[in-house]
This record gives sequence, structure tokens and C-alpha cells, in this order.
Amino acid sequence: MNIKLIPAGNGSKFTFPALPEKVQGKYGAKYQSFDIISQGTVKVPKGTDVAEFTWDGVFFGKSKRNEPIVKKNSWKEPNECVKILSNFMKNETVLNLIVTETWINVDVTISSFQPRPVGAYGNVEYSITFVQKKPLQIYTTDELKIAKFVKKTKPRNDSGGSSGGGSTYTVVSGDTLWGIASKKLGSGSKWTQIYDANAGTIEAEAKKHGKSSSDHGHWIWPGEVLTIPG
Repeated sequence: MNIKLIPAGNGSKFTFPALPEKVQGKYGAKYQSFDIISQGTVKVPKGTDVAEFTWDGVFFGKSKRNEPIVKKNSWKEPNECVKILSNFMKNETVLNLIVTETWINVDVTISSFQPRPVGAYGNVEYSITFVQKKPLQIYTTDELKIAKFVKKTKPRNDSGGSSGGGSTYTVVSGDTLWGIASKKLGSGSKWTQIYDANAGTIEAEAKKHGKSSSDHGHWIWPGEVLTIPG
């Protein structure tokens, strides 16, 4: 059995050098409650909550690297392990968490990581928690059937006096279409304009990286050159 973290897009995978005693998974269903006359409170399922995975483990120091519990081909200095996981958490890196020989194969981010140096062998104990990364669902006012309640305003001219032509943008690590739209179009909610203008490129790049689709722009990779609508 192995526990692996594979970053979305570019980045080196990380395999935990030693397995924890147990991995705890938490799943939950979301419900919407309605008070109905003569029926009492009725709970209606509304999808699932994000899953959480957590465990306690040890990164073994160099003098303990030959312990039977340590996977020799995956061993790294404890400080290096701490640095890699801390960067994943700091950068909110989306990771594919795989626990081989189990059903756990899910995209996550690290929500909590607590390393603790212990003993005289350079070991580092740690606690870690992963939270499932679900795609952001964005709906139009028509889909939500609230268009008639939205105040009609005249669109602001954001062209800044330009001729209205588009530009290009090269994706870097950590980018999302929402973030790119915020920087280039002034509002993250305009991300669909970027997706629509680059759907062919985005979907082709997703397939190149082994995805069946980009999940409507959820998956983009550093190096992609996107056309920004004028």
C-alpha cells in the first residue's frame, strides 16, 4: 500500500515514506429542512458535503530510514517532507490523493498540517487533514430563474479607450479562470467569457493531461496561452 499526492498540472508527486496506523475518512450528506403544516419537519437531500481525510504519522530521520515500516525508495529527510507539504498547503495546491489498494482516489487540498520534531533520531511526527476539492458551480440568473429581479444597468465600458481587440494570457501555476477574469476583465464572474473563447484549447489540454474533460474550465495548466476577449 502507498499514499501518494499528485499535484494538478505540473509538479512532482509525493509519496509518504511511512504509512500511518490508520486513515480516517469522513463523508456527510447535506439536507435542506422544511417545516410543513401537519407534517412536521421534513429533510430533503441536497447533495453531499465535502469529504475529509486525516491521519497521524511519522517522518523518520536518517538513522531510522532502514526501519521495516519505512519505504526505502520513498524516504526523504523529514525537513524536506515538511517543506513540500507546507508549500502544498500554503499555495492551496490541488492534489490527487491516492491510497493504493483502497477506494480513496480524490482531488483534495491540505486544510491542516502540524509537524512536531521528536526524539533524538531526527524524527518528525505530524497530523494532516485533507479536504475534498469540489468544482465551483456557477449558475446564470436564467438558470436560477431570478432574472426578473436583477436590476438592469448599462454595462460599463472597460475598454479604457482601446479599439476593443482581445489580448492573450499565458497560464501560470495557481491560476484559475476566475482569477484570470478578475485580473484581465475586472470581474471573476466573467470567467465564462474566457472559457467560451478558448474552449477548444482548454479541452485539448485537459485530454493531453489525462482528463476526460476540463470540467468546464476547472482544469487549466501552466503554459496554456488563452485569448482574453476584448
